[in-house]
Amino acid sequence: MILGDLGAEVIKVERPGGGDDTRTWGPPFIGSESVYFLSVNRNKKSLAVDLKHPRGAAIIQELAGVCDVLVENFLPGKLDQMSLGFEDDGEPVRPGVAMTDLATGLYAHGAIMAALLQRLKTGRGLHIDCNLLSSQVSCLSHIAANYLNAGQEARRWGTAHESIVPYQGFRTKDGHIVVAAGNDRQFVRVCQVLELMELTEEPKYRTNRLRVQNRRQLLHVLSQRFLQENTADWLKRFRGSGVPVGPISSIQEVFSEPQVRHNGLIQEMDHPTAGHVAVPGPAVLFSSFSPAGPTPPPVIGQHTVQVLRDTLSYSDDIIKELLESKAVAQSEAL
Repeated sequence: MILGDLGAEVIKVERPGGGDDTRTWGPPFIGSESVYFLSVNRNKKSLAVDLKHPRGAAIIQELAGVCDVLVENFLPGKLDQMSLGFEDDGEPVRPGVAMTDLATGLYAHGAIMAALLQRLKTGRGLHIDCNLLSSQVSCLSHIAANYLNAGQEARRWGTAHESIVPYQGFRTKDGHIVVAAGNDRQFVRVCQVLELMELTEEPKYRTNRLRVQNRRQLLHVLSQRFLQENTADWLKRFRGSGVPVGPISSIQEVFSEPQVRHNGLIQEMDHPTAGHVAVPGPAVLFSSFSPAGPTPPPVIGQHTVQVLRDTLSYSDDIIKELLESKAVAQSEAL
C-alpha cells in the first residue's frame, strides 16, 4: 500500500469468490465491505485468479515476468509447489505472530526500494526474505540488547520505561499525559513545571540511575501532583520547557487534531460498493512532489480483465476463455 501511495501500480492477487481473508474481518462493515480491509488496501487493483488451476498459475508466472516485484506471504515451500518459487540457497524462516504485520510491511517497503536500486546497478533481480519472526526480533531493540549483553529478562512496565525515570504516562484531573524526561536537565525542568523543586535537592534523584533505583517513591510524588490539574493545563505549563510531553488521546481526539488533517492523515474516497469511506493516510510527506490522490480499495476481481488485457496483452477471446474456465474471475458488482 505504501508503494501504491508513491505511485506504483499494485496488483493484488486474490482467490475468486472469497478473496483476501481480511474482507470478512468485522464488524464494523460498510455495506458488505470490511472496514479492516478498506483501511489497508487503497491504491491497489484486484486480480481474481485460481492458483490451483493450471491456467491460473500460468497467468501469475507471466505477470511475475513483466512486474518489478512479486510479494507473497504463503507458508515456506507453498509457491514452489505451484512452480512459482524463487531459486535461492537459504532456508526461509517461518513467520512469527500477527502483531508484527505492520512492522514487516514497513521493512518490506524499504527492502523493495533497496532491491530495485540494486537491480539498477547490477541488472540482476534478487529474492527478499522479510518475515514476521525477523521483524519481531529486530523490533525488540534495547530490550533484546539488555538480554544479550546483561542477561536481563524483560518485564511489563505499562507506559513506563525500564531504564529512564520519569518517562511514562501520568493520570491527570481529566485524562492522561505522557512525560519523557530523557536526561537530568529535563528532570529539573519537570520539577520546575510541577513546582516540586525540592525533589532536585534529594540525593537519591540526582541522576537517572538513582531515579531508576528509587522510581517507586519518586513516581508516587509526581503522580499525586499531576492529579491536581487538567491535561490541557499541564500542556500549557510544559510549553517551551524543552521536555517532551503529550496527551494520551482518544481516537476521536486524534482525528479532531488540526495537525492530523494538515498532514493528510485522513484520506477520503468513494468506494464502488461501500460508498464514501475514510482511512488513515500515509505517514510521509515529500517536499518536491505530492502523490496522486488515493484510489479506493478494490472489490474482488475488479481489475481482472484490465490486468489481463493491458498488462499481459491478452486478447478478448483468451480472456473470455479464461473466465469461462474459471481460471480467473471478474467482479460483477460494478
